[in-house]
Amino acid sequence: MKGKIMLKTLKTLVYMLTSIALLVSFETGAMAAKKSKTLKKTQKMGYVRCGVSQGLPGFSNADAAGNWKGVDVDVCRAVAAATLGDSGKVKFYPLSAKERFTALTSGEIDVLSRNTTWTLSRDADIGLTFVGVNFYDGQGFMVRKSSGITSTSQFKSGISACTNIGTTTELNMRDFFNSKGIKYEPVAFEKADEVVAAYDAGRCDTYTTDKSGLAAQRTKLSKPGDHIVLPETISKEPLGPVVRQGDPVWEDIVRWSLNVMIEAEEYGITSANADSMKSSENPAIKRLVGAEGELGAAFGLDNDWSLRIIKQVGNYGESYKRNIADTGILPDRGPNQLWTKGGILYVPPAR
Repeated sequence: MKGKIMLKTLKTLVYMLTSIALLVSFETGAMAAKKSKTLKKTQKMGYVRCGVSQGLPGFSNADAAGNWKGVDVDVCRAVAAATLGDSGKVKFYPLSAKERFTALTSGEIDVLSRNTTWTLSRDADIGLTFVGVNFYDGQGFMVRKSSGITSTSQFKSGISACTNIGTTTELNMRDFFNSKGIKYEPVAFEKADEVVAAYDAGRCDTYTTDKSGLAAQRTKLSKPGDHIVLPETISKEPLGPVVRQGDPVWEDIVRWSLNVMIEAEEYGITSANADSMKSSENPAIKRLVGAEGELGAAFGLDNDWSLRIIKQVGNYGESYKRNIADTGILPDRGPNQLWTKGGILYVPPAR
């Protein structure tokens, strides 16, 4: 009888020890999962390494004093506010379309926020992860008003088209002309400013890129009013920030830094009223301003990470207005309006 009791006690003890070991193992694994080599390196360096364009007004463009501005720039500033406490702690790396992915995969930068289209092959084949969309776009064409062309249906064989090398734009242009049976002459350059200069100098009949890019680059032409963007859109171009694969915590930090900006606009939280929103009765708002929950712990950050983003960078609407609408590039947000206001801008809830 005593032997049976001892055996039962021993089995219970073994079960308890096994359970404790599994719990410890789980907690250790969970803690390890929250560690990020990129975050640790970023905090040690004291700045976020951000890849941007070589100059695209509204998205990533440096002014005469070397200050970078744009909706893509603001994504990196949001990451800096979340991880370093200061949205100004960003080092920007101007990259051509051809070199942008190499710079990211080689470790030269840790975030690529450069009007980059999310595609299957980019997401799956070259070691990259797209973490969201900060601008929904589509490819179009710009022509001179003097050409008399008002629609792509008027394009004829022999047309020459300026574009960038190493972009989805180049591939979409080929597919478009081939599908229409139109023979065309591509005039391609690596740098965006080279494309704009070639078109402005009359080296090609049309200039093709994302419509937002056409609107932005049109401002750089010698006589912007002499050119029009045609109404047709020939592709889907969801543009957003990219990180390297292999660091899921860093991936989440960048993803949710963008998401916070978008959800903050949805709930009416701005850079000006963020602090006062701590007394809101809405739990979703309180989570975004760090007054409820412990969301920062999921990334190894403090609980004010999202509040800093909103206060220092602003919500998505503030960023769009400041960089794109108020500059006259694209006053109408179109699909980049919130889903609650007729657009398709929509992110998961922060909870």
